Amino acid sequence: MSAPQPNRIPVHEVDLNATKKRIHPRFITGFYQNIRVISMYAFLALFLILPWLRYNGRQAIWFDVPSQHYYIFGMTFLTQDFYFIAAFALIAAFTLFMVTVYAGRVWCGYACPQTIWTHMFQYVEKLVIGDRNKRIKFDKEPMSATKAFKRFVVYFIWFVFSTITATTFVSYVSGTDALYQSWQMIGFIPVPNWSTWIWVSMFIFTFATYVNAGYMREQMCIQICPYGRFQSVMFDKDTLVVSYDYDRGEPRGARKKGTNPEALGDCIECQMCVQVCPTGIDIRDGLQVACIQCAACVDACNEIMDKVGYPRGLIRYTTERQLVEKENTRVFSPRLFAYLTLLTVLCGGVIYALTDRVPLEIDIRRDRNQLSSTNAQGMIENSYVVKLTNKTQEAHTYKITLAPQEGLSLQLRFNDVPLDPGESFDMSVSISGDPAVVAEGQTPVTLNVVSEDGKYKVSKQNIFTTQGQ
Repeated sequence: MSAPQPNRIPVHEVDLNATKKRIHPRFITGFYQNIRVISMYAFLALFLILPWLRYNGRQAIWFDVPSQHYYIFGMTFLTQDFYFIAAFALIAAFTLFMVTVYAGRVWCGYACPQTIWTHMFQYVEKLVIGDRNKRIKFDKEPMSATKAFKRFVVYFIWFVFSTITATTFVSYVSGTDALYQSWQMIGFIPVPNWSTWIWVSMFIFTFATYVNAGYMREQMCIQICPYGRFQSVMFDKDTLVVSYDYDRGEPRGARKKGTNPEALGDCIECQMCVQVCPTGIDIRDGLQVACIQCAACVDACNEIMDKVGYPRGLIRYTTERQLVEKENTRVFSPRLFAYLTLLTVLCGGVIYALTDRVPLEIDIRRDRNQLSSTNAQGMIENSYVVKLTNKTQEAHTYKITLAPQEGLSLQLRFNDVPLDPGESFDMSVSISGDPAVVAEGQTPVTLNVVSEDGKYKVSKQNIFTTQGQ
Protein backbone atom coordinates (compact mmCIF):
# COMPACT_ATOMS: atom_id res chain seq x y z
CA MET A 1 0.00 0.00 0.00
CA SER A 2 1.49 3.31 -1.09
CA ALA A 3 1.82 6.13 1.41
CA PRO A 4 -0.67 8.98 1.01
CA GLN A 5 0.56 12.18 -0.59
CA PRO A 6 1.46 15.02 1.80
CA ASN A 7 -1.23 17.61 2.31
CA ARG A 8 -0.82 20.70 0.17
CA ILE A 9 -0.12 23.89 2.10
CA PRO A 10 -3.31 25.98 1.98
CA VAL A 11 -3.27 29.61 0.86
CA HIS A 12 -4.79 31.74 3.60
CA GLU A 13 -6.58 35.00 3.04
CA VAL A 14 -5.55 37.92 5.24
CA ASP A 15 -8.36 38.92 7.59
CA LEU A 16 -8.47 42.71 7.70
CA ASN A 17 -11.17 42.75 10.36
CA ALA A 18 -9.48 44.01 13.56
CA THR A 19 -12.52 42.93 15.62
CA LYS A 20 -12.00 39.23 14.90
CA LYS A 21 -11.92 36.66 17.70
CA ARG A 22 -9.29 37.41 20.31
CA ILE A 23 -6.22 35.19 20.36
CA HIS A 24 -5.41 33.58 23.70
CA PRO A 25 -1.97 31.97 23.46
CA ARG A 26 -0.97 29.18 25.81
CA PHE A 27 1.93 30.12 28.08
CA ILE A 28 4.73 27.54 28.08
CA THR A 29 8.32 27.23 29.20
CA GLY A 30 11.30 26.05 27.25
CA PHE A 31 14.80 26.98 26.15
CA TYR A 32 13.80 29.80 23.81
CA GLN A 33 10.92 31.03 25.98
CA ASN A 34 13.26 31.37 28.95
CA ILE A 35 15.64 33.47 26.86
CA ARG A 36 12.70 35.46 25.50
CA VAL A 37 11.21 36.26 28.91
CA ILE A 38 14.60 37.27 30.31
CA SER A 39 15.37 39.55 27.34
CA MET A 40 11.90 41.13 27.24
CA TYR A 41 11.74 42.00 30.90
CA ALA A 42 15.38 43.09 30.97
CA PHE A 43 14.52 45.66 28.28
CA LEU A 44 11.40 46.63 30.23
CA ALA A 45 13.40 47.12 33.42
CA LEU A 46 15.99 49.17 31.54
CA PHE A 47 13.24 51.39 30.12
CA LEU A 48 11.78 51.99 33.59
CA ILE A 49 15.11 52.55 35.36
CA LEU A 50 17.01 54.76 32.90
CA PRO A 51 15.15 58.04 33.68
CA TRP A 52 16.13 57.70 37.35
CA LEU A 53 19.86 57.40 36.71
CA ARG A 54 21.81 60.53 37.66
CA TYR A 55 25.08 61.78 36.20
CA ASN A 56 26.91 64.82 37.61
CA GLY A 57 23.81 65.81 39.56
CA ARG A 58 21.50 65.74 36.52
CA GLN A 59 19.20 63.16 34.95
CA ALA A 60 21.57 60.97 32.92
CA ILE A 61 19.28 60.67 29.87
CA TRP A 62 17.01 63.65 29.32
CA PHE A 63 15.62 64.79 25.98
CA ASP A 64 14.53 68.28 26.98
CA VAL A 65 12.58 69.04 23.82
CA PRO A 66 10.96 72.32 25.04
CA SER A 67 14.41 73.90 25.55
CA GLN A 68 16.00 71.88 22.70
CA HIS A 69 18.72 70.47 24.95
CA TYR A 70 19.45 66.74 24.98
CA TYR A 71 21.54 65.29 27.82
CA ILE A 72 23.13 61.86 27.53
CA PHE A 73 25.54 60.82 30.29
CA GLY A 74 27.44 64.08 30.61
CA MET A 75 27.15 65.11 26.97
CA THR A 76 24.85 67.95 25.93
CA PHE A 77 23.48 68.02 22.40
CA LEU A 78 21.66 70.99 20.90
CA THR A 79 19.52 71.36 17.80
CA GLN A 80 22.59 72.12 15.68
CA ASP A 81 23.97 68.71 16.69
CA PHE A 82 21.20 66.99 14.73
CA TYR A 83 23.76 65.12 12.65
CA PHE A 84 24.59 63.03 15.74
CA ILE A 85 20.91 62.11 16.15
CA ALA A 86 20.74 61.22 12.46
CA ALA A 87 23.88 59.09 12.81
CA PHE A 88 22.47 57.25 15.84
CA ALA A 89 19.23 56.60 13.92
CA LEU A 90 21.17 55.23 10.95
CA ILE A 91 23.23 52.96 13.20
CA ALA A 92 20.07 51.62 14.85
CA ALA A 93 18.40 51.07 11.48
CA PHE A 94 21.33 49.29 9.86
CA THR A 95 21.87 47.19 12.98
CA LEU A 96 18.25 46.05 12.71
CA PHE A 97 18.73 45.31 9.01
CA MET A 98 21.90 43.30 9.66
CA VAL A 99 20.24 41.30 12.43
CA THR A 100 17.25 40.66 10.16
CA VAL A 101 19.44 39.39 7.33
CA TYR A 102 21.15 36.96 9.70
CA ALA A 103 18.43 35.96 12.20
CA GLY A 104 15.12 37.16 10.80
CA ARG A 105 12.61 38.91 13.05
CA VAL A 106 14.27 38.16 16.40
CA TRP A 107 13.76 41.81 17.33
CA CYS A 108 10.00 41.30 17.06
CA GLY A 109 9.98 38.16 19.14
CA TYR A 110 12.49 39.08 21.84
CA ALA A 111 12.75 42.86 22.23
CA CYS A 112 9.97 44.80 20.44
CA PRO A 113 7.97 47.01 22.88
CA GLN A 114 4.70 45.85 21.30
CA THR A 115 5.64 42.23 22.01
CA ILE A 116 6.76 43.00 25.57
CA TRP A 117 3.65 44.94 26.58
CA THR A 118 1.30 42.50 24.82
CA HIS A 119 2.93 39.57 26.64
CA MET A 120 2.59 41.44 29.93
CA PHE A 121 -1.09 42.30 29.34
CA GLN A 122 -1.90 38.73 28.32
CA TYR A 123 -0.15 37.41 31.41
CA VAL A 124 -2.40 39.63 33.53
CA GLU A 125 -5.39 37.88 31.92
CA LYS A 126 -3.82 34.52 32.73
CA LEU A 127 -3.34 35.46 36.39
CA VAL A 128 -6.85 36.86 36.81
CA ILE A 129 -8.90 34.56 34.57
CA GLY A 130 -6.80 31.44 34.04
CA ASP A 131 -4.92 29.60 31.32
CA ARG A 132 -5.83 29.48 27.63
CA ASN A 133 -8.88 27.22 27.82
CA LYS A 134 -10.33 29.18 30.73
CA ARG A 135 -9.85 32.48 28.91
CA ILE A 136 -11.55 31.17 25.77
CA LYS A 137 -14.45 29.83 27.85
CA PHE A 138 -14.58 33.11 29.77
CA ASP A 139 -15.06 35.10 26.53
CA LYS A 140 -18.02 32.94 25.57
CA GLU A 141 -19.77 33.15 28.93
CA PRO A 142 -22.73 35.52 29.35
CA MET A 143 -22.12 38.61 31.42
CA SER A 144 -22.38 38.04 35.15
CA ALA A 145 -21.20 39.71 38.34
CA THR A 146 -18.15 37.44 38.49
CA LYS A 147 -17.26 38.09 34.86
CA ALA A 148 -17.74 41.85 35.25
CA PHE A 149 -15.53 41.89 38.36
CA LYS A 150 -12.72 39.93 36.70
CA ARG A 151 -12.86 42.16 33.63
CA PHE A 152 -12.70 45.23 35.87
CA VAL A 153 -9.63 43.83 37.66
CA VAL A 154 -7.91 43.09 34.31
CA TYR A 155 -8.76 46.52 32.88
CA PHE A 156 -7.66 48.28 36.04
CA ILE A 157 -4.25 46.53 36.05
CA TRP A 158 -3.88 47.35 32.35
CA PHE A 159 -4.63 50.98 33.13
CA VAL A 160 -2.03 51.05 35.92
CA PHE A 161 0.60 49.53 33.61
CA SER A 162 -0.35 52.00 30.85
CA THR A 163 -0.08 54.95 33.23
CA ILE A 164 3.34 53.82 34.47
CA THR A 165 4.45 53.42 30.85
CA ALA A 166 3.18 56.89 29.90
CA THR A 167 4.79 58.46 32.96
CA THR A 168 8.13 56.88 32.12
CA PHE A 169 7.93 57.99 28.48
CA VAL A 170 7.11 61.57 29.47
CA SER A 171 9.87 61.63 32.12
CA TYR A 172 12.46 61.21 29.36
CA VAL A 173 11.28 64.57 27.97
CA SER A 174 9.99 66.57 30.94
CA GLY A 175 12.58 65.27 33.37
CA THR A 176 11.82 63.26 36.48
CA ASP A 177 12.14 66.31 38.75
CA ALA A 178 9.47 68.29 36.92
CA LEU A 179 7.18 65.27 36.64
CA TYR A 180 7.35 63.87 40.15
CA GLN A 181 7.91 67.00 42.21
CA SER A 182 5.22 69.22 40.64
CA TRP A 183 2.36 68.32 42.94
CA GLN A 184 -0.12 70.42 44.86
CA MET A 185 -2.69 69.67 47.56
CA ILE A 186 -6.37 70.18 46.77
CA GLY A 187 -7.94 69.64 50.16
CA PHE A 188 -6.36 66.42 51.36
CA ILE A 189 -5.74 65.03 47.86
CA PRO A 190 -2.35 65.44 46.13
CA VAL A 191 -2.80 66.44 42.48
CA PRO A 192 -0.01 66.82 39.92
CA ASN A 193 0.57 70.41 38.89
CA TRP A 194 1.74 69.69 35.34
CA SER A 195 1.80 71.91 32.30
CA THR A 196 -0.71 71.33 29.49
CA TRP A 197 1.73 69.54 27.20
CA ILE A 198 2.56 67.01 29.93
CA TRP A 199 -1.12 66.25 30.53
CA VAL A 200 -1.72 65.82 26.79
CA SER A 201 1.35 63.57 26.43
CA MET A 202 0.28 61.48 29.42
CA PHE A 203 -3.15 60.94 27.90
CA ILE A 204 -1.77 60.03 24.46
CA PHE A 205 0.80 57.53 25.77
CA THR A 206 -1.62 55.97 28.26
CA PHE A 207 -4.30 55.57 25.62
CA ALA A 208 -1.86 54.22 23.00
CA THR A 209 -0.36 51.67 25.41
CA TYR A 210 -3.77 50.51 26.62
CA VAL A 211 -5.20 50.09 23.12
CA ASN A 212 -2.10 48.63 21.45
CA ALA A 213 -1.29 46.04 24.12
CA GLY A 214 -4.83 45.41 25.36
CA TYR A 215 -6.84 45.29 22.14
CA MET A 216 -4.78 45.63 18.94
CA ARG A 217 -2.12 43.12 20.01
CA GLU A 218 -1.15 40.94 17.03
CA GLN A 219 -3.00 43.30 14.67
CA MET A 220 -0.24 45.84 15.25
CA CYS A 221 2.29 43.28 13.99
CA ILE A 222 0.19 42.01 11.10
CA GLN A 223 -1.64 45.08 9.79
CA ILE A 224 0.18 48.21 10.98
CA CYS A 225 3.89 47.59 11.63
CA PRO A 226 5.86 48.08 8.38
CA TYR A 227 8.75 45.90 9.53
CA GLY A 228 6.87 42.68 8.84
CA ARG A 229 6.13 43.88 5.31
CA PHE A 230 9.63 44.67 4.14
CA GLN A 231 11.30 41.74 5.91
CA SER A 232 10.72 39.54 2.86
CA VAL A 233 12.95 41.86 0.84
CA MET A 234 15.76 41.37 3.36
CA PHE A 235 15.53 37.60 3.77
CA ASP A 236 17.68 35.29 1.70
CA LYS A 237 18.39 31.56 1.66
CA ASP A 238 20.78 31.90 4.60
CA THR A 239 18.48 33.86 6.93
CA LEU A 240 17.75 32.03 10.16
CA VAL A 241 13.96 31.62 10.52
CA VAL A 242 11.55 29.44 12.48
CA SER A 243 10.48 26.68 10.07
CA TYR A 244 8.49 23.48 10.00
CA ASP A 245 10.25 20.49 8.46
CA TYR A 246 7.61 19.60 5.87
CA ASP A 247 9.39 16.51 4.55
CA ARG A 248 9.73 15.02 8.00
CA GLY A 249 6.33 16.01 9.39
CA GLU A 250 3.94 15.17 6.53
CA PRO A 251 1.51 13.60 6.24
CA ARG A 252 0.18 14.58 9.65
CA GLY A 253 -1.96 12.37 11.83
CA ALA A 254 -2.70 11.20 15.34
CA ARG A 255 -1.27 7.93 16.55
CA LYS A 256 -0.97 5.92 19.74
CA LYS A 257 1.92 6.69 22.02
CA GLY A 258 4.93 4.49 21.31
CA THR A 259 3.90 3.78 17.70
CA ASN A 260 5.43 5.15 14.54
CA PRO A 261 3.14 4.43 11.56
CA GLU A 262 5.06 4.29 8.27
CA ALA A 263 2.21 6.08 6.46
CA LEU A 264 2.46 9.13 8.70
CA GLY A 265 5.08 11.76 9.31
CA ASP A 266 6.27 12.90 12.72
CA CYS A 267 3.60 15.62 13.14
CA ILE A 268 0.91 14.15 15.39
CA GLU A 269 -1.56 17.03 14.73
CA CYS A 270 -1.60 18.09 18.39
CA GLN A 271 -2.08 21.79 17.46
CA MET A 272 0.26 22.90 20.23
CA CYS A 273 2.30 25.01 17.82
CA VAL A 274 -0.88 26.95 16.96
CA GLN A 275 -2.07 27.24 20.57
CA VAL A 276 1.16 28.85 21.81
CA CYS A 277 1.54 31.29 18.90
CA PRO A 278 0.96 34.91 20.04
CA THR A 279 -0.22 35.90 16.56
CA GLY A 280 -2.41 32.82 16.04
CA ILE A 281 -0.75 31.44 12.91
CA ASP A 282 0.07 27.87 11.95
CA ILE A 283 3.82 27.68 11.32
CA ARG A 284 3.23 24.50 9.32
CA ASP A 285 1.75 26.69 6.56
CA GLY A 286 5.20 28.13 5.88
CA LEU A 287 6.87 31.48 6.52
CA GLN A 288 4.27 34.21 7.07
CA VAL A 289 4.21 37.95 7.64
CA ALA A 290 2.56 37.41 11.04
CA CYS A 291 5.40 35.23 12.37
CA ILE A 292 7.43 37.23 14.89
CA GLN A 293 9.96 34.41 15.43
CA CYS A 294 9.35 34.10 19.16
CA ALA A 295 10.07 30.33 18.88
CA ALA A 296 7.15 29.43 21.15
CA CYS A 297 6.17 26.80 18.59
CA VAL A 298 9.72 25.40 18.70
CA ASP A 299 9.60 24.86 22.46
CA ALA A 300 6.06 23.47 22.32
CA CYS A 301 6.86 21.01 19.52
CA ASN A 302 10.09 19.88 21.18
CA GLU A 303 8.16 19.13 24.35
CA ILE A 304 5.64 17.02 22.40
CA MET A 305 8.41 15.22 20.51
CA ASP A 306 10.00 14.29 23.84
CA LYS A 307 6.70 12.87 25.06
CA VAL A 308 6.06 10.72 21.98
CA GLY A 309 9.69 9.62 21.70
CA TYR A 310 10.54 11.35 18.39
CA PRO A 311 13.68 13.42 17.74
CA ARG A 312 13.45 17.16 18.44
CA GLY A 313 13.61 19.72 15.66
CA LEU A 314 10.40 19.13 13.69
CA ILE A 315 9.96 22.87 14.12
CA ARG A 316 13.27 24.66 14.56
CA TYR A 317 15.45 27.61 13.71
CA THR A 318 16.94 26.86 10.31
CA THR A 319 17.52 28.36 6.86
CA GLU A 320 16.01 27.74 3.47
CA ARG A 321 19.34 26.55 2.15
CA GLN A 322 19.60 23.96 4.91
CA LEU A 323 15.94 22.89 5.02
CA VAL A 324 15.07 22.81 1.31
CA GLU A 325 18.36 22.51 -0.55
CA LYS A 326 19.99 20.29 2.10
CA GLU A 327 23.18 22.37 2.02
CA ASN A 328 25.21 23.99 4.76
CA THR A 329 24.21 27.54 5.65
CA ARG A 330 26.57 30.28 4.55
CA VAL A 331 27.24 32.34 7.67
CA PHE A 332 28.81 35.34 5.93
CA SER A 333 26.66 36.34 2.99
CA PRO A 334 27.60 39.35 0.81
CA ARG A 335 24.63 41.33 2.13
CA LEU A 336 25.56 40.65 5.76
CA PHE A 337 29.16 41.65 5.05
CA ALA A 338 27.97 44.90 3.42
CA TYR A 339 25.85 45.82 6.45
CA LEU A 340 28.69 44.94 8.81
CA THR A 341 31.14 47.10 6.86
CA LEU A 342 28.72 50.03 6.75
CA LEU A 343 28.03 49.74 10.47
CA THR A 344 31.74 49.65 11.25
CA VAL A 345 32.30 52.85 9.26
CA LEU A 346 29.30 54.60 10.87
CA CYS A 347 30.22 53.58 14.41
CA GLY A 348 33.85 54.51 13.86
CA GLY A 349 32.86 57.92 12.54
CA VAL A 350 30.50 58.62 15.44
CA ILE A 351 33.03 57.48 18.05
CA TYR A 352 35.72 59.68 16.49
CA ALA A 353 33.35 62.66 16.32
CA LEU A 354 32.30 62.22 19.96
CA THR A 355 35.85 61.84 21.29
CA ASP A 356 37.04 64.82 19.20
CA ARG A 357 34.00 66.92 20.12
CA VAL A 358 34.64 70.04 22.22
CA PRO A 359 31.53 70.89 24.27
CA LEU A 360 31.94 74.55 23.40
CA GLU A 361 30.73 76.17 20.21
CA ILE A 362 31.57 79.54 18.66
CA ASP A 363 29.83 81.08 15.68
CA ILE A 364 30.94 84.37 14.09
CA ARG A 365 28.62 86.46 11.93
CA ARG A 366 29.78 89.61 10.18
CA ASP A 367 27.77 92.79 9.89
CA ARG A 368 26.47 92.43 6.32
CA ASN A 369 25.26 96.05 6.11
CA GLN A 370 28.76 97.52 6.35
CA LEU A 371 31.80 95.39 5.61
CA SER A 372 34.19 97.90 7.21
CA SER A 373 34.32 101.48 8.48
CA THR A 374 36.85 104.04 9.72
CA ASN A 375 36.60 105.15 13.34
CA ALA A 376 37.57 108.49 14.89
CA GLN A 377 41.16 107.35 15.41
CA GLY A 378 41.52 106.57 11.72
CA MET A 379 41.55 102.81 12.32
CA ILE A 380 39.67 100.42 10.03
CA GLU A 381 36.96 98.68 12.04
CA ASN A 382 35.01 95.48 11.29
CA SER A 383 31.99 94.49 13.39
CA TYR A 384 30.97 90.92 14.24
CA VAL A 385 28.44 89.07 16.36
CA VAL A 386 30.01 86.18 18.29
CA LYS A 387 27.66 83.47 19.55
CA LEU A 388 29.01 81.27 22.32
CA THR A 389 27.27 78.04 23.37
CA ASN A 390 28.21 76.13 26.50
CA LYS A 391 27.47 72.47 25.70
CA THR A 392 28.73 71.18 29.02
CA GLN A 393 26.56 70.35 32.02
CA GLU A 394 28.43 72.79 34.28
CA ALA A 395 28.60 76.59 34.39
CA HIS A 396 31.78 78.05 32.89
CA THR A 397 33.29 81.49 32.30
CA TYR A 398 34.87 82.00 28.90
CA LYS A 399 37.38 84.51 27.54
CA ILE A 400 37.57 85.62 23.90
CA THR A 401 40.93 86.62 22.44
CA LEU A 402 42.25 87.46 19.00
CA ALA A 403 45.09 85.36 17.69
CA PRO A 404 48.15 87.67 17.62
CA GLN A 405 48.42 89.44 14.30
CA GLU A 406 50.37 92.61 13.54
CA GLY A 407 48.24 95.71 13.18
CA LEU A 408 45.01 94.13 14.50
CA SER A 409 43.32 94.45 17.91
CA LEU A 410 40.09 93.20 19.45
CA GLN A 411 37.50 95.34 21.25
CA LEU A 412 35.03 93.57 23.57
CA ARG A 413 32.00 94.65 25.55
CA PHE A 414 32.87 92.10 28.27
CA ASN A 415 36.17 90.54 29.16
CA ASP A 416 34.51 87.49 30.69
CA VAL A 417 31.41 85.64 29.46
CA PRO A 418 29.77 83.46 32.17
CA LEU A 419 27.43 80.80 30.74
CA ASP A 420 25.17 78.33 32.49
CA PRO A 421 24.94 74.69 31.29
CA GLY A 422 23.51 74.64 27.76
CA GLU A 423 23.28 78.45 27.59
CA SER A 424 24.01 80.50 24.47
CA PHE A 425 24.97 84.16 24.34
CA ASP A 426 25.37 86.63 21.46
CA MET A 427 27.96 89.38 21.92
CA SER A 428 28.97 92.19 19.60
CA VAL A 429 32.72 92.55 19.06
CA SER A 430 34.85 94.59 16.73
CA ILE A 431 38.32 94.24 15.29
CA SER A 432 40.37 97.34 14.50
CA GLY A 433 43.19 97.42 12.00
CA ASP A 434 45.98 99.91 11.35
CA PRO A 435 45.67 100.85 7.64
CA ALA A 436 49.42 101.40 7.52
CA VAL A 437 50.05 97.80 8.55
CA VAL A 438 47.08 95.72 7.41
CA ALA A 439 47.11 94.83 3.74
CA GLU A 440 44.22 96.08 1.64
CA GLY A 441 41.55 93.50 0.80
CA GLN A 442 40.69 90.53 2.98
CA THR A 443 42.81 89.28 5.84
CA PRO A 444 42.04 86.01 7.72
CA VAL A 445 41.58 86.49 11.48
CA THR A 446 41.12 83.89 14.22
CA LEU A 447 39.17 84.26 17.45
CA ASN A 448 40.04 81.94 20.33
CA VAL A 449 37.67 81.05 23.15
CA VAL A 450 38.95 79.33 26.28
CA SER A 451 37.24 78.43 29.54
CA GLU A 452 38.55 80.06 32.70
CA ASP A 453 39.86 76.73 33.99
CA GLY A 454 41.54 76.03 30.64
CA LYS A 455 39.62 72.79 30.17
CA TYR A 456 37.83 73.76 26.95
CA LYS A 457 39.19 75.70 24.02
CA VAL A 458 37.88 76.36 20.52
CA SER A 459 38.86 78.61 17.61
CA LYS A 460 36.97 80.04 14.65
CA GLN A 461 38.29 81.90 11.62
CA ASN A 462 36.69 84.81 9.77
CA ILE A 463 37.70 87.63 7.45
CA PHE A 464 38.84 91.18 8.21
CA THR A 465 38.30 93.45 5.23
CA THR A 466 39.54 96.93 4.39
CA GLN A 467 37.06 97.36 1.52
CA GLY A 468 33.66 99.05 1.51
CA GLN A 469 34.76 102.17 3.40
